[in-house]
Formats: sequence, C-alpha cells, structure tokens
Amino acid sequence: YDAKCVFCRIARREEPGTALLPCQYEDLACFRDIKPGAPHHYLVVPVEHVGNCKMLKAEHIPLVRRMMEVGKAVLQGNNFNDLNDTRMGFHWPPFCSISHLHLHVLAPASQLGFLSRLMYRINSYWFIT
Repeated sequence: YDAKCVFCRIARREEPGTALLPCQYEDLACFRDIKPGAPHHYLVVPVEHVGNCKMLKAEHIPLVRRMMEVGKAVLQGNNFNDLNDTRMGFHWPPFCSISHLHLHVLAPASQLGFLSRLMYRINSYWFIT
C-alpha cells in the first residue's frame, strides 16, 4: 500500500469522490476513468500496489486474466455486450500518468475519437494489449 498513490486509496475506498463498480474479485477494484476516451471507459486496478506493466512477471498472468474478466463483466453489466468492439490494455512507461498498474477498458472501440485512437493505439510504443 502506498498512501501517496491515488489508485491505492481508491481501491481501499479512501477516496469518497470515486465510486467503485461491482467487482467479482476482492483483490481488484474497478471505476470509471476521469477522462474517458470512449462512451465506456473503466480502469481495473489491483488493490495491492503493483508499479506498472513493466513490473509484470509470469506469476502475474492470473492477475491480468482476472483484470480482463472484470473489465468484460463491467461492460456487460453496463449493457455493452459486443466484446469484439472493445479495447483493453496498459500504457507503457513513461506514458502512464499514475504508477499503479491499471487496465484501460474502452468500448465501443469503433467510437474512439481521433486523439483516443492515438492514445489507445493497439501495441504501439505507449499502449500494449
């Protein structure tokens, strides 16, 4: 836990201004992105502080799979069911604004605006899926 990390505080319900969305795993939290790049834009974060996607190792594969599961469930819970029109991924350092692992879940990907298409471009130097 890093008290200076806003995502650590959000995941522990210490930021009253951020509503958490239903999540089937206690070790994960999900909430809306404050600067949405699509009509549905959510962030899924581990409650435990993990620096960023560069810190991921083989042992984190189940964590990332659960993060993606939560992203899909949140989309479906918000009546978005075309999972082929989604984009999920991580910003690659130094292009992440907060150094706490967070999965971006965006939908519909077909409605991303020009800047969002750049910011969340699949497997670019700054965004990996």
